[in-house]
Amino acid sequence: MRLKQLLNTEKPFLADGGLETVMIFEKGLELPYFASFTLLDSEQGHRALEEYYERFIDLAAESGRGFLLDTTTWRASVPWGSQMGLGESDIVDINRRAAAFAMTMRDRHERRDLPIMVNGVVGPAADGYVASQTLAPDDAQSIHMPQIRALRETGVDLASAMTMTHSGEAIGITRAAREANLPVVISFTVETDGNLPSGQPLDQAIEEVDNTTAAYPLFYMINCAHPDHFAHVMSASTLTRRLGGLRTNASRLSHAELDAAEELDAGDPEELGTLHEPLLTQLPNIRVLGGCCGTDHRHVGCVARASDTTSAAYEELANA
Repeated sequence: MRLKQLLNTEKPFLADGGLETVMIFEKGLELPYFASFTLLDSEQGHRALEEYYERFIDLAAESGRGFLLDTTTWRASVPWGSQMGLGESDIVDINRRAAAFAMTMRDRHERRDLPIMVNGVVGPAADGYVASQTLAPDDAQSIHMPQIRALRETGVDLASAMTMTHSGEAIGITRAAREANLPVVISFTVETDGNLPSGQPLDQAIEEVDNTTAAYPLFYMINCAHPDHFAHVMSASTLTRRLGGLRTNASRLSHAELDAAEELDAGDPEELGTLHEPLLTQLPNIRVLGGCCGTDHRHVGCVARASDTTSAAYEELANA
């Protein structure tokens, strides 16, 4: 039922912003390896997560939308776990606990007019900003299967593979999700030229995943990039047809610059919202809107207002 609501929504569901950057730069909390699942290990972390998500849930309720509630599992994969001294069984347990936390939040806040979907987040096995370590699809499927299976067993509504840097890993995750019978969304990140960090054009990456997996992903997204970095490629027919979500940065810095930054570049929330208006007129199938690194509820609120403005313009044209 919730999946149908997401796929058939007239007003895109809202998602959150830059969870990790908010926790580090605004809350002053430590996240080793950018692993937000470590917040589940303390009462302070639980409270911080609850307060963080509740601001976005309230925003979704105020704007008459559903909410896509992420699990804190972007780094909860076997490769990253091994760097933290965690084995596969630990990773499985972490994903289960993260999903349980998200479901508790959903149970607390969901209403008939506020559908909340639990989104099992899967991250890249290596750096999400560079494609120095690419994976063949078979290897990616094997590496990500423990996390995908754990998320599926907890009953999440869907999984989303975020900040994918190359098509091979995206194909492998898609295959793992299909084997687990779990709906999946693939979200690529792009550089300032609109191409993936691997150098592949975004539309070609989507076509490769679709052609290799019988178009199993529900839709595709872009995350962790400023609108100026990809607006110029949005006319491609594959993108207008298959892009279903935008979770952008407000910073215009490149990935390399963001990686080296010691201070948060939060950009301009109002400008970020305004920049979404032309994008949303080009992309008729957007179902999810949110933010990424450096963004918070202010940015997502401005993006939501831009979506309302675009919907109103469409309605005015239809009734003219």
